[in-house]
Amino acid sequence: MSGVVVVGVGLGVGVAVARRFVREGMSAGLIARSEATVQSAAKELGSADVLPLTADVTDEDGLRAALDRVVAAYGVPEVVVYNAAVVQADRVGDLTAQQHLDAWAVNVVGAITTAAHVAPAMAERGSGSFLITGGMPLPKPEYASLSLGKAGVRTLVTLLDQQYGAAGVHAASVTIAGGVAPGSGWDPDEIATHYWRLHAQSPADWVHELVI
Repeated sequence: MSGVVVVGVGLGVGVAVARRFVREGMSAGLIARSEATVQSAAKELGSADVLPLTADVTDEDGLRAALDRVVAAYGVPEVVVYNAAVVQADRVGDLTAQQHLDAWAVNVVGAITTAAHVAPAMAERGSGSFLITGGMPLPKPEYASLSLGKAGVRTLVTLLDQQYGAAGVHAASVTIAGGVAPGSGWDPDEIATHYWRLHAQSPADWVHELVI
């Protein structure tokens, strides 16, 4: 059954989002760089129809191959969630040019690769949601590379909507404005409900950035 793909699944927001969509009867393709992480995420989902795969989002061929395996198993996904990010404290001048490029490759370019690989098929079908985990609603000087990356994916959502929105693809970001922790104001299970609500919106009600 066509379902959700979470790229950069992690054991916080990523697995919570996958769990929320699985509750709705969807399959889940889980992609992470670490075998241990993706297997732990799959274990969290229990007996659900889950395909755990390893791929580094900075490896274009590897990421595309993982996405192809999900499509081969379940069909073109109804929802793709890009959740990968380099979260690190740094200020302008702290990183080398290469370190900035490395962060940008995860924070933005991996999302571009993912969208370029799946959005055309979603548009051909006439439906689908491409959701990105955002953050940094305001730039913070102590998180320079992350602030730049989240601004980049915010712009990417606009570009995807302009390119694919009329064909039925809902592009949106969930901008998380605080530290994610169970039982806090940014509980991952509560955050996951927002991803589901975005996916469930009718085109007339589409929201393209949700700040929580």
